[in-house]
Amino acid sequence: MNSPTFASSIVPIRTGNRSILSLVKSVIDPILAVACLLVVTVAAGHPLRAQEMVLAVLTFVLSYPGSVPFRVYQAGYLRHLLGSWGLVVGLLLVFGLMIDALRQFDQNVLATWVIATPVVQAVSHWLSPMLLHKVISMRPEQTAIVVAANSLGRTLARSIQDDPLSQTRIMAFFDDRTPDRLGEVTEAPVAGGFSAVAQFVRANKIDQIFIALPMASQPRILKLLEDLRDTTASIYFVPDIFMFDLIQARVDSVGGLPVVAVCETPFYGTTGVLKRLSDIVIASIALVLTLPITLTIALAIRLTSKGPIIFKQRRYGLDGSEINVYKFRSMRVQENGPEVRQATKNDDRITPVGRFLRKTSLDELPQFFNVLQGRMSVVGPRPHAVAHNETYRKLIKGYMIRHKVKPGITGLAQVNGARGETDTIEKMELRIRYDLEYLRHWSLRLDLKIILKTILVSFRDPNAY
Repeated sequence: MNSPTFASSIVPIRTGNRSILSLVKSVIDPILAVACLLVVTVAAGHPLRAQEMVLAVLTFVLSYPGSVPFRVYQAGYLRHLLGSWGLVVGLLLVFGLMIDALRQFDQNVLATWVIATPVVQAVSHWLSPMLLHKVISMRPEQTAIVVAANSLGRTLARSIQDDPLSQTRIMAFFDDRTPDRLGEVTEAPVAGGFSAVAQFVRANKIDQIFIALPMASQPRILKLLEDLRDTTASIYFVPDIFMFDLIQARVDSVGGLPVVAVCETPFYGTTGVLKRLSDIVIASIALVLTLPITLTIALAIRLTSKGPIIFKQRRYGLDGSEINVYKFRSMRVQENGPEVRQATKNDDRITPVGRFLRKTSLDELPQFFNVLQGRMSVVGPRPHAVAHNETYRKLIKGYMIRHKVKPGITGLAQVNGARGETDTIEKMELRIRYDLEYLRHWSLRLDLKIILKTILVSFRDPNAY
């Protein structure tokens, strides 16, 4: 993965009140997964019991935020669809094994359902262009104009034209700048300046008007709105908030007033519940599977060096609140005050056992207890020492945004090599970029990929010492 940038040109924004079409697109795949379960069960001659209903609900909840939104056929979509479904099945399988629930189901039914669901979903995605074409052709085409032929307005025009569901044709741009300042505009013709908008709308019976002027142009926007009072066109303001470093941006309402969140945690509502459930399941399994290793490490530390087996570190957690993070002690000294010296290669403070633990990341195993306590997540930005936080928050723009989520045992930065000693500001900046990239693009599938990659690189990371 390449080094991420702090801001993309266009960041998707979620809305609090989504359109019916958007909602339908989001629930199609989860509904198909549930329908396949019920159909396969009935076809096998089994009644629909409470167990099947519980499984159906769990499937829908897990599929809804983690699946690929229902879309027309696109190259590469099948890989994403299979990845999403594989993650759902994996979580259900682990949960079923933990509570010993799998024996309550017909194994042939489950196998058929697991195989049939992605096939049905893939066929639905493949057939969707033909079905959508028939549905869209039943409604008249909408005409639209874009006020301001800037980069935001042109990006909007391309998005509308490329969306097969929009059924909207961009008729023209309007901009006061001269052609030599505008450059080549290929998305639609420039029909004039802002003063010509109202007359063009009335003469051509325009249905939609998109105002893409920057927020600093408030007088022009107000003048446009005044001129357009004598039309029936729908008017949309496209705010230039894309210049900000958006983190999980969404439109919502507070006390009946519209608000735009430009920096928000990805774990609210349903996604927060799913994140917490996955943390509990994964941490519980990890603690059970690693119990022999944990006991062996504890005994080795006790026999080879003086001091406690577990070292408690003060770290910043969710929203910048201080927490105690557990680790197997790997050093002869315990630094946890206002000044903490980072571990370096061949650091003489590290014990022989501790060197092996740090090299393999096994010193992090006690942090699964932090996950069960709710102080940490399995995947998230790695917690830094409080002293380091106070230093770097003054030097790196956006540093504290990483604390919008719980710290993790592993993270996107770590599996991409941004771990170990941060002896330069550039190394810490790279780590923060990965942390913010994780916040922007979180999904359960991304968490699973990070966990799997962590397991693969744990024993061969040159930056672990």
